[in-house]
Amino acid sequence: MVMDLRGAPHSVKLWQLNGTDYEPQWTPKQGSETRFSSWTPLTNKQSNLQLFEERMKLVLHWFDLWTDSQRKHLLHSLLMRCTKSQLKNCRDMLNETLPVTRVDFTAVLPRFLSLYVMSFLSPRDLCSTAQVSWQWRVLTEQDCLWAGRCIKRGWFLPYAPKEKEFGAWKNHYISCVSTLDWLTHREAAEMYGTLNQANMGVTEEEEERRKERRRRQKIKEAVKEEKRLSMTSRRAWGTNPKPERSRGGSSQTDRSSSELAVRSWPSLSWPLRTAESPATSLSPHRGQLDGAHMTSVSRLFKATTMSPSLPHTVSAALLLLISNRIPAYELVLSGVKAGVTVVLYDHRGTLSALLSQMERAVSGQQVRRLGLLVPGGTEEIHLVNGSILSERTLPYPDLQEFWVKLCGLVAPGQQGGGIDIFCPLAASASGLALMCDLSNLIGLKVRAPLGLATGSFQNILSEWSGGDGGAVPVEQDPAAPALQYMFDSVLLGWCRQAQWMEEVLGQLRNSLELQLQQASVQARGRALGLFLWEKICLDNLCVSRELSEALTVGLTTLSRQEDNRPVEFLSSFLMRWSKEEDGERNQAAGGSSSAPQGLETCPGLIQELPQTPLDWRCSVGREVLHSERLYLGRLSAVLKVYQEPLMAALSSNRAILSNADIQIIFRPVAVILQLNSLFQADLQTRLQHWGADQCVGDVFVKLCSKLNVYTNYLNNYINTIRTIDKCREVKPAFRAFLKRADRTLPTHMLSLQELLLCPVWRIHEYVTLLQALTLQTRPGHPDYSDLCSALNTMLQFREFIQKLKRNSEADRLLEETQKRIQGCPSLIEGNRQLIITQDAMLLRSPDEQIPDSLRTFEHVFDVGLFLFNDALVLTRRRLQHTPFTVCHLSTHTFLASVALSSLAVREILHTRYVSHAFVLNGPHHSWVCATEQGEEKEYFLSVLRSAINSSLAGHQ
Repeated sequence: MVMDLRGAPHSVKLWQLNGTDYEPQWTPKQGSETRFSSWTPLTNKQSNLQLFEERMKLVLHWFDLWTDSQRKHLLHSLLMRCTKSQLKNCRDMLNETLPVTRVDFTAVLPRFLSLYVMSFLSPRDLCSTAQVSWQWRVLTEQDCLWAGRCIKRGWFLPYAPKEKEFGAWKNHYISCVSTLDWLTHREAAEMYGTLNQANMGVTEEEEERRKERRRRQKIKEAVKEEKRLSMTSRRAWGTNPKPERSRGGSSQTDRSSSELAVRSWPSLSWPLRTAESPATSLSPHRGQLDGAHMTSVSRLFKATTMSPSLPHTVSAALLLLISNRIPAYELVLSGVKAGVTVVLYDHRGTLSALLSQMERAVSGQQVRRLGLLVPGGTEEIHLVNGSILSERTLPYPDLQEFWVKLCGLVAPGQQGGGIDIFCPLAASASGLALMCDLSNLIGLKVRAPLGLATGSFQNILSEWSGGDGGAVPVEQDPAAPALQYMFDSVLLGWCRQAQWMEEVLGQLRNSLELQLQQASVQARGRALGLFLWEKICLDNLCVSRELSEALTVGLTTLSRQEDNRPVEFLSSFLMRWSKEEDGERNQAAGGSSSAPQGLETCPGLIQELPQTPLDWRCSVGREVLHSERLYLGRLSAVLKVYQEPLMAALSSNRAILSNADIQIIFRPVAVILQLNSLFQADLQTRLQHWGADQCVGDVFVKLCSKLNVYTNYLNNYINTIRTIDKCREVKPAFRAFLKRADRTLPTHMLSLQELLLCPVWRIHEYVTLLQALTLQTRPGHPDYSDLCSALNTMLQFREFIQKLKRNSEADRLLEETQKRIQGCPSLIEGNRQLIITQDAMLLRSPDEQIPDSLRTFEHVFDVGLFLFNDALVLTRRRLQHTPFTVCHLSTHTFLASVALSSLAVREILHTRYVSHAFVLNGPHHSWVCATEQGEEKEYFLSVLRSAINSSLAGHQ
């Protein structure tokens, strides 16, 4: 059926069936028919408008027939095709049609404005607001809304909220409010009365109820406080609370865990080894450590990981202050007696930090005596870095304030209170004056060693001053003050062998650093000290001085003779030695008997010299002569053991070293040996004819006049050491020769390099002995002026040695730092010196406009800060871990360098987002860095500011 539409009226249903794509099959003949076509006439505006209205009606009719999803799709398509002006028109029409009457202000306003609006609400309203939505609950539980309300009422949070903890102050406010004692109006009127009517008193029954209520409240508070203290001072898991018997039958009482294993680790109480009580000593076979298994070291210090800031419950009788600059301080920690509180502190800190650490250790209770084992000499002591206590610096306000506060921790002098300083201050006049001034300042007796013994730290084993400012009385046991703090076996081993123990412990620290990094510094030191003590068994090696000397002389004599029965020879030799010693003790006055066979060839033998009772000048002179003979014996060993065989090999055409190298190494030693042999002969002649007016100062003056020999030796010392290292590296014969000769009995168990250090050590001993001689010589004595002159010369020469040592150490550190930093420019320029290095983290903030208290930071990478006296070098630090081990290696790559004169430092306050951070502002860039611990940041910034001030002062 064909439908003819020509001349027929327009039908809407036909448009619905065919749509807008309908095209007629005939050719239009009249212009009026074009309004039903698919194109819009442009020339005829009236027809165009009529056609647009018809089509719009048609589209609207379709829109009415479509579903809701179809309508939304059409609207979305239309809006996507509209321009900005058309969209704005649509927005205005929508606002007129649907005006906005209600909106969530927290979604429109900034966060800080929303918090400001909510800050005017009461706590009850805030709790109600939190029930509106999750968004409102998050805002109403912010700490800034509740902290002020709690602090205003005196309700302080008992802990520091963690970084991601939410609503801590709100919960604390609710907890405090819920525990308040609320009174009704009637109860308040009965208890306090009203404004119009005074309280007429209460009955006896009401008063009794009130007392009972207060009593229950006090009991409740006491129980709560006891629970809090029990949680903070709880012992470490695995510690033994039972007392353990110590040497002498006394028991070790229970002690708080805050004393860092000095009181909570019974196995570290070192009793002496005696034949009567072998079970009470620590045998190397019964020790808790196994040298091959590092896991035993972990078990060793598990009981010592308690925080040092916890309060003590038992007052300590003695307090020992130990600096970490003391060589082999770990061994000292392992030998501390029970009942002694130990405070191991960082020498890089400040006096205020040291005082706070001591106050935490004693927990507000006084100690009977205070011991100071710190670096120092005969005239000064070094408590912390940059703080030197001497007669000249004692009047400084900061030092006086420190010592006045320190004396408050010690019991008064009437109760036996006092201070024991392990530096030989009593060996010099200035040191003795310092002790007197310090005693007058704090009102306590101060004791110190007289310094009559030479060696590593053997002056601690010598006589101690009695603590009075006038005469110098002596204790019945010479080392009695030191033995109050440590066991004598550990003390004896440490005093004699502290230097080489420091080398061993240095290697132990590096190898066990990762295993012990979770423990405290003091627990780590005790573990290392116990490990070393158990393995080397120094308590078995500690023999008396006379026995060790006799055995050394006997073995030396045996090595020079060919005997088929060495045991019998050594036995007869010791018998003759014993008879000779008994004969010398029985002599009433001076003189020396004939020595046994072989003794006259030993330079270490000390012949008895006349000495009157309490003749301290003679005691010092005997110590000078004895130490001089030991010194000459070591110098002679250099020539006999090393030079003579090398020269013999050179003469027999089997040269190990060339003649030039031999002269460089050994010729200065021969010159010093000749000079000191004359000094020893003159000194022995004076001591053989000793009297009250005998003089030895002119002998020292004669020696001081020829100190240019030592000057030449020290100027060539570095070249000598480098020559030995070079020859040992390139000449296998010399390397084998050193392997046979080093550390044997003829070389006193020392290597060639250690023997060449003897002249340096001897100068320091001369200063100590001259100070003791000057102190024991009255000003009117004829020897006093010469002794003072010789002492001043030796002091100047010691300062010259220390300057050479500092320069050599600075050059070595610069060379090591240059090799350590990859891609670093040349550091060896002018007088540049490395001051300190610090590991830190480089931080970055996404928005620099936010205040520091609200700004968050992200960790970019690790950096290393190398502070020199004129610049600060920043490096990128990378950690490379070794597979299947816990070891790692740090590598540094050069990042930037800033001159100190153009560097500014600013600290960032501690917030929940960042801690221990600071900003380094350079001329073109700034870095935000942070350290792991707050103590590291404080010390680094203090040193950095001091270096900046020094650099600015140098440029002015």
